[in-house]
Amino acid sequence: MIVVMQRGATQAQLGEVVRRVEELGFRAHVSQGEERTIVGIIGDERPLAAEPLEALDGVEQVLPILQPFKLASRDFRSANTVVSLNGVKIGGREIVVIAGPCAVESREQIRETAYAVREAGARVLRGGAFKPRTSPYSFQGLGREGLELLHEAAEEVGLPVVTEVMSPADVELVGEHAQMLQIGTRNMLNYSLLHAVGRSGRPTLLKRGFSSTIQELLMAAEYILSNRNYNLVLCERGIRTFETATRNTLDINAVPVLKQLTHLPVIVDPSHATGKWQYVGAAARAAVAAGADGLIVEVHPHPERALSDGAQSLKPEAFVKLMAELRRVAEAVDRTL
Repeated sequence: MIVVMQRGATQAQLGEVVRRVEELGFRAHVSQGEERTIVGIIGDERPLAAEPLEALDGVEQVLPILQPFKLASRDFRSANTVVSLNGVKIGGREIVVIAGPCAVESREQIRETAYAVREAGARVLRGGAFKPRTSPYSFQGLGREGLELLHEAAEEVGLPVVTEVMSPADVELVGEHAQMLQIGTRNMLNYSLLHAVGRSGRPTLLKRGFSSTIQELLMAAEYILSNRNYNLVLCERGIRTFETATRNTLDINAVPVLKQLTHLPVIVDPSHATGKWQYVGAAARAAVAAGADGLIVEVHPHPERALSDGAQSLKPEAFVKLMAELRRVAEAVDRTL
C-alpha cells in the first residue's frame, strides 16, 4: 500500500504520516519525486483496511500495490532510479559498460586488463576475488589478496570497482575495497546475504538466479530495498533451459519486462549468458537495443590461460571492437555510451 501526498504537502505533514504508519507497527519508506512524495507501507496491510489514513493532513489518496514486490514496483517510484558510483551513473541516458576478468589472478593480469578496458571506454572495473564454483577443485579466487590487487589496479586507472561478496561476514571487508557489491546468481536467494548488503547501504548489483523467474528476482531485490538501500542494480545474466549450444539462454525479454515493472536500473551480462566469446558481441548489442542500462563483460588479456571462464572472455582488442559497435547501437536507440 502507498500513501500519495498532496502536491505541496509540508515536511511536518509527511512526518505525521510516517509517525502514524510506524505507530501501527509498519515500516514507512519515503520516495520523494519531482511532483509527488509517496510513502510506502511495508508489512501485513490487512489491519490498515479500516485505518483512515486519507483523513490525515496532506494526504491525497491511499492506494494498494498489487504486485508482491512493493518497493521495487513502479507504483512506489515511477521515475527511474539512478545509482551513482564515484560519479558514474547507472540508470540514466548513458549506457554504462562494466568490464574486467572473471577472476583476479595476479597483479600483472588485473593491472593490464584495467588499463585496457579503461582505454576502450569501460566506466567500471569488475573482477572476482571470491569465486563460487560448481566444482570444489576449481580455482576459488585469491580472497583478500585478490581484493587488494583489484583495488590497487582500480585506483591506478581511476575506475570504481564491482566485485562479488559471498557471505554476510565478508560484506564489510569487500566494501572496503569496492564501490559496488555483487550478489551472484548462486546467492540470489541467500536471504541473510541480501539483508546484510541491504543494511550496508552500499550500491549493489543483484544477478538473476539461473533458474529464477523475473518475479523471484524482484522479490530478492525487495529484501535489499526493505533495508532502505535503494542503490540497487538488477542484472539479467541468462537462465538455464534445455538448450546446450550456449552456457545459458539470454532472456532478452527480461529487459523490457523489468523496465516496465520496476524503477531499478537493469544491466545484462552477455558473457555468462552465452558462455562463448564468439557470441558475446551479438548478445551485448541485442541488450542495448532492448533497453538495458548497462553491460557487464568479461575481458582477459590471455583468455587461453585464464583460471576461470576463459572461453567466454574477450581479448582487449575484441572488446575495443565491441565498444565501437555498441556506440552505434546506443545512438540508434537515443542513448549514449
